[in-house]
Amino acid sequence: MDNHVIKLSTPADDWEHASPIGGGSFGAMLFGNTDTEKIYLCEESIWSGTERDTTIKDFPERVKTMRQMYLDGNITELDPWAEENLGEGIERIQSYEYAGVISLDFADKTKPSEYHRNLILDKGISEITYKKGSNAVIQTAFCSYPYELTVINLSSQEKTEFALSYERECIESVTFLNDLLLVRAKTACGNHRFAVGIKIETEGDIEEKDGKITVSGSDNTTIYISIATEFKFGNRFEEVCLDLLSEAEYEEIKEGHIEDFSELFCRSDIQLKSNKDVERMTTDRRLDRIKESKNAEDDGLYALYFAFGKYLLISSSREDTLPANLQGVWVEKMENPWNSDYHTNINLQMNYWLPEVANISECHLPLFEYMNKYLLESGKKTARENYNCRGTVLHHLSDIYGFTTPADGIWGVWPMGGAWLSFHLWEHFLYTNDIEFLKETAYEYLHECALFFMDFLFEDENGYLISGPSMSPENEYFPIEGNEEITATIAFSPTMDIEIIGGTLRNYIDAEKILGINEEDRKQAEETLKRLPPLQVGKNGCLQEWLQDYGEPEPGHRHISHAFALYPDNMITEATPEFFEAIKNTLHRRLSFGGGHTGWSRAWLINLFARLKDGKNTYEHLRKLLTKSTHSNLFDIHPPFQIDGNFGGAAGIAESLLQSHEGFISVLPAVKEGLTGSFRGLKARGNVTVSADFTDSKVTEVTLSAPENMTVAVKINGEMYSVDLLKNKEAVITL
Repeated sequence: MDNHVIKLSTPADDWEHASPIGGGSFGAMLFGNTDTEKIYLCEESIWSGTERDTTIKDFPERVKTMRQMYLDGNITELDPWAEENLGEGIERIQSYEYAGVISLDFADKTKPSEYHRNLILDKGISEITYKKGSNAVIQTAFCSYPYELTVINLSSQEKTEFALSYERECIESVTFLNDLLLVRAKTACGNHRFAVGIKIETEGDIEEKDGKITVSGSDNTTIYISIATEFKFGNRFEEVCLDLLSEAEYEEIKEGHIEDFSELFCRSDIQLKSNKDVERMTTDRRLDRIKESKNAEDDGLYALYFAFGKYLLISSSREDTLPANLQGVWVEKMENPWNSDYHTNINLQMNYWLPEVANISECHLPLFEYMNKYLLESGKKTARENYNCRGTVLHHLSDIYGFTTPADGIWGVWPMGGAWLSFHLWEHFLYTNDIEFLKETAYEYLHECALFFMDFLFEDENGYLISGPSMSPENEYFPIEGNEEITATIAFSPTMDIEIIGGTLRNYIDAEKILGINEEDRKQAEETLKRLPPLQVGKNGCLQEWLQDYGEPEPGHRHISHAFALYPDNMITEATPEFFEAIKNTLHRRLSFGGGHTGWSRAWLINLFARLKDGKNTYEHLRKLLTKSTHSNLFDIHPPFQIDGNFGGAAGIAESLLQSHEGFISVLPAVKEGLTGSFRGLKARGNVTVSADFTDSKVTEVTLSAPENMTVAVKINGEMYSVDLLKNKEAVITL
């Protein structure tokens, strides 16, 4: 496949510009330096902190007090009261940590020539090549998911020498055993130990002194790195670390890695036509080119960005691993931005907008295992003890210890995180038609989220069932019309609450209709759904963000929470024209005040405009994502680096080419003028695989297939077609 290489011509100046490799639960960042190479290691369960009792004393009574304040009209008193009365019980979580740094200090400090730092996306391999004088050097690196090893191979035409060392805080011991360095370390809190094993395979000489290993006289050296944690393996972690290294064999591991990685990566592909001379440029030069001139076009760069999103997800989210966090699996230090945690007021969810449409559904499974294994029971306890409710609840962030209560001050009083995550279970079912998954994996979580809201909601003076205390994530409003001195955060039934609760109940009801497990709860959910407040259009023609038409202190806010019903949900479509037009006005108003200024926020805009069938704005914001919020290595920058923008941007590219949320499949629903190319193997809901060719934004051929006989409706070039699909047979439509 073409255009699947991120090509750079210099080493990374800092960690954010390095090259990521990953094996699902572990990964590394490679700088590509030719004097002293730095390799930053990470493993998903090296996390400070511990499981703890997060019951907030007297929280149900405090919730009751705030509800009464709302019913009494004392809106301006809510935030001060919450700050004074909730702060004591609301905690912070601790950070995900890196596993350490390996340095390779090369004896030859000659300035290199013919330098290339390539990330080969379809194989999951980093390849760094250069010359020092007449000596050609190749550094090949990858993280093998099947073998659970990071592998670095150094080959050269001439004999080379380098010294290997390991650095990190909180090291307990370093032991050298013949060709193997075993490091024992612990997290910052001291609660969790882990081991890093480094095995060297070389034809040259090995010498150890003061914790450094010198390799000399070698033209081919392979370094194998294993990491095992007490969190996963208990007291056996050192034994597991050594066992992983015991049968390491380079060619076998490399071949197995490429086969494993490519099988997932190559299921889908997007190719967009660009000038061949442009495609031969390095990736950083291609980015600079579209930054420097508004007239410079490079559609192939969007295809590369989509490929990189798939690469990152395959590298950081595989079966039986934890889900990708705020930085995937890659971190630089002990304390990382926003703790590199699981933010659940959009960020974790955005990480998983991509896998279904990209046909890498297995990469979605770690999220579901995390929800069921880490969040479900903890959320039940929080629902019971903090709200006196049945069901399960999660607020705006979590960690690997199942943290589900409000955190980080009153910003954390937002009980919608778990319900938003439940949409992913339902979407996976819609894409796969997997009844067993729905029953065995999804149902309990969907049911428990619905139960929580059936108990949590309370009646207002108009007879509506209201949620709260809550908020429209991280945003504020003016509670008194005409008074911009007082702002408020705490709210009741903000629009996003109505949308998430409504969708949660709807999805649960639909699941019950299929499975028929609990008729009484289904009926209660249906009655509850009928009594939610309606969506409203405000005086400025926009969808209201709050239950009342409040003014906005920050009309260009990065969160567009009330747009949830357009994307990722499908409550607002062209079939609801009033709200479809209102959300369109909302986006343009946000942008007129400077919205979309962070990477993930821009990525959300791409998906929202795609759902509005607005190809012009979809691709304008895709270009802005690349020119304003993307590093030379294609990492998204919030700033600093956050991986959700990568995943959200990649999902938006797919959304512009294929949609299936309206009861039919739409091919090229939101592309810019003049787009030429193809896509292969994208997935539509109903477990339909779709490929298409297009020229000047017009489809010329569509191919569809499904594992079962079915009839599907397909919209192509504005016309609707009914297509009969036979089991595992391709149906081709030529236009």
